[in-house]
This record gives sequence, structure tokens and C-alpha cells, in this order.
Amino acid sequence: MKTQAVDSTISSNVRNKEAQRLIEDYEVRPVPESERQGWLKLTMVWIAGIIALSATALGGALGSGMSLSQAIIVSLVGTFLLAILNILCGIPGNKTGLSTSMISSFAMGRYGAYLVSVVIAISLFGWFGVQLDLFGSSLLNVIQSVFGIEVNRTLLMVIGGILMTVTSMIGYKAIEKLSIVAVPLLGILLVGSTIIVLNNYSLSELNSAALAAEPITLGAGISLVIGSLAVGAIIAPDFSRYARGTKDTVISSLLGYFIGYSIVLLIAILLAKATTEVDVVAIMIGIGWGTGGMLVLILAQWTTNNTNLYSSALGFSVVFRSVPKYIITIFAGIVGTVFAITGIYTNFITFLNVLSIMIPPVGGIYAADFIMRRHAYDFAKIDLIKKVNYYSIGIWAIAIFLAFATSAPPLGFAWFTLTNAPAIDAFIVAFILQIGASKWLMDDGKEVGNEVS
Repeated sequence: MKTQAVDSTISSNVRNKEAQRLIEDYEVRPVPESERQGWLKLTMVWIAGIIALSATALGGALGSGMSLSQAIIVSLVGTFLLAILNILCGIPGNKTGLSTSMISSFAMGRYGAYLVSVVIAISLFGWFGVQLDLFGSSLLNVIQSVFGIEVNRTLLMVIGGILMTVTSMIGYKAIEKLSIVAVPLLGILLVGSTIIVLNNYSLSELNSAALAAEPITLGAGISLVIGSLAVGAIIAPDFSRYARGTKDTVISSLLGYFIGYSIVLLIAILLAKATTEVDVVAIMIGIGWGTGGMLVLILAQWTTNNTNLYSSALGFSVVFRSVPKYIITIFAGIVGTVFAITGIYTNFITFLNVLSIMIPPVGGIYAADFIMRRHAYDFAKIDLIKKVNYYSIGIWAIAIFLAFATSAPPLGFAWFTLTNAPAIDAFIVAFILQIGASKWLMDDGKEVGNEVS
């Protein structure tokens, strides 16, 4: 009996260790070298996060408001600039092995990082609920259109919320495995749809097709592309911390954002030109791919929305360090799902947009500070960081104000324009100001403890 009890205890301990290893995600410490991965898996993760209904809708909008040649130029330029932005923000994550919220503490101080973490966490948590509501409504429409079956919309949102919460709870490992399965399937469905549609149209016919919506200028189109994923690039460290080296971060950024995103946009543009439809799922249903359209919807929203919840939980983990990330994720997933079901988020879209515009300058600040004070970005010095770095906090406030000044009403004041993308305006201004502050006003990273509060 004693032997059986010992064996049972050992077996239980083994199971507990395996479970702990499964959900270990290094939310407040560096990802160890043994857990780092090459560029291919990271590319899959980023492409899976990119392919969503919003991305295909953007491609459809570009196709409806521009000629084919103009839309191609806009897609390539916009996605290339996004890739550069992702590289700038991703390298600090790769070098330190830390999440976005943790990295921001080096530039903005411990309390400043708490503020950044709360902004990122609430913003992405909010968009999780909004996207989950869209998931339920869209999937309901697909099921009714294709199969003629009446399904409870709330049930669909609950199922989607559970799927997204489970993968986010496990963390990067689950997101990576899901991405490896989802990206090839999504690619086959998108490319297959393009081949089917283009069998009936030539590229010259598509290029000369009449615009189905108000014309979009080249500058406005590029700004739309950059703005669509600017926040995603800013939180690049949440994923690049798992990269094996700088080369892997650079290659995966170019393949994910430049190649992957541009291909998704170009496919959506071609389909929009050929069918005058903007919704890729609607296009697939129209050409007979009903089940394929449903699969695209499920996978696209699943792989994209679990990254929202994942990065949100990482942000909350910096604030609530004594609470395990998987507990935070489960709680956030349940609350987000309830909010989506009750429709509460529809009243907070403007608030979420305000929070979203506050995130890009954070990337400009930590990217510039990392370039100027790279030696300060050492986890061994994390406890010596000042409570508040007033220079960086001031720069953040200036950049946020600029973003609102260049944003159109009702979000902003539209006093003037710079790049036509307020998020990029804020990033650039924060980056430039932080370069100066890091060079002349802050320590060089060799004596981090000089001004400890």
C-alpha cells in the first residue's frame, strides 16, 4: 500500500510538472535560449495573426477604390513599411527575450511600464470582445446561407471564446501549433478562390474595371495599410522574444508582414475586382466554397483573436505579477466572452480606438531607447530601473497629443496631417524625440542605478 501511495505521488508530481511546462510562457522573465525558434515558425505565427476578416476587407476596399496597378503599389509599399516597423520593434524583444510591457520598463520606468501595460491590456482585451462578436455574427450568417440551419448566435460566440481562450492560456506554444496548421489551409483556400475567379477574367480586364466605391489616393491607401496593423507591429516583442536570433526576427518580419500580408491583400484586391464583393467569405460562398468559407472564417478569426487575448494577458501579467498568466487569461477570456454576448463592447468602440492610438508611440520610445542605450536592456538590471522616467513619459504624452491632432473627428481634431496615418505620426515623433532624450538626457545604460527612486 505504501509503495502504491509513493507511486501515485510520483505520478501526480510528473503530471503537474508536465502541465506546468505546457502553460509556462515566461511572461515576466526572459524566454530561455532552449525555447527559442527559427524564422519559419515565427513567420507562421505572424501570418496567422495577419489573416483576418479585417485584412481581406481592407484588400476589398482597396480593390473597390483603386485601379489594380495602384492597389498593388499601395499594398507592396504599405506592407514593406509595416515590416520595417515590426523589425524595429521586434529586435528589442529578440535581444532581451522579454514581452512588450516588460521592455517598456527600461525606457519608461517601472510605474511607467505599468501604465503602458494597462493601456495595451485593456485595448487588446476590448478588441478581443469586439472581434468575438464579429466572429459569432459572421459565422451565423455563413451557416444560415450555406446550410440553411438556424444556430444560436450566443452559442457560436461561446464556442469561439473557449477556443481562443484555451490557445491563449497555453501561450505561444499553442499559438504556434495552431498557426502551423491554419496558415497552409488558409493559403490553399485563398489561392484556390483566386484561381477559380481569375479563370473568367484577364488581368487587363481587372485593371480597367470601373471603381465600385469612392476613389482612394495612393497616399491614403498606403496609410490605410500601415494603420491596419500598426498596433500589431508595436507589440512584436510578445512574439519575437521566442526568436533564435536577430536574423530570424528580420526574416520572419519580412516574410510575415511584407510577403504574407501583401499576398493576402493582393488576393482580396483581385477577388474584389472580379466580383465587386468586399467580403472574401461571401466571395467563397458565391463560387461554391461554402464549407471553405466557413473554415476560413473560423481559422482566420481564431488565429487573429487569440493573439489579442494573449498580448492582453501578457500586459496584465506585468501589473499582477503574483497571479499566473493562465489564470489571468481564463478570467479575461470569460469576461470578454460575456461582454461580447451582451453587446457591451459596442458602446466602447470610441474608447478602444482612443487606447489603440496611445500604443504606437510606445514602440517609438522603446525602439529608439534600445538603439541608443542597448546595454541598459538587461534583465539582470530590471530591479535597478527607476520608478518613473519623466522624459519618456513626457514624450509619450506629446506623441499621443500629436496623434489626436492629426486624427479625423470624432476621434481627433484634424488640425493638420503628416503621413495620413496618425499611428505612424505618433510613432515617428516619439522615435525622434526619444533618440534625443536617450542620447543627452538619460544614462548610457552602464550605470542604471544612478537615479533609482
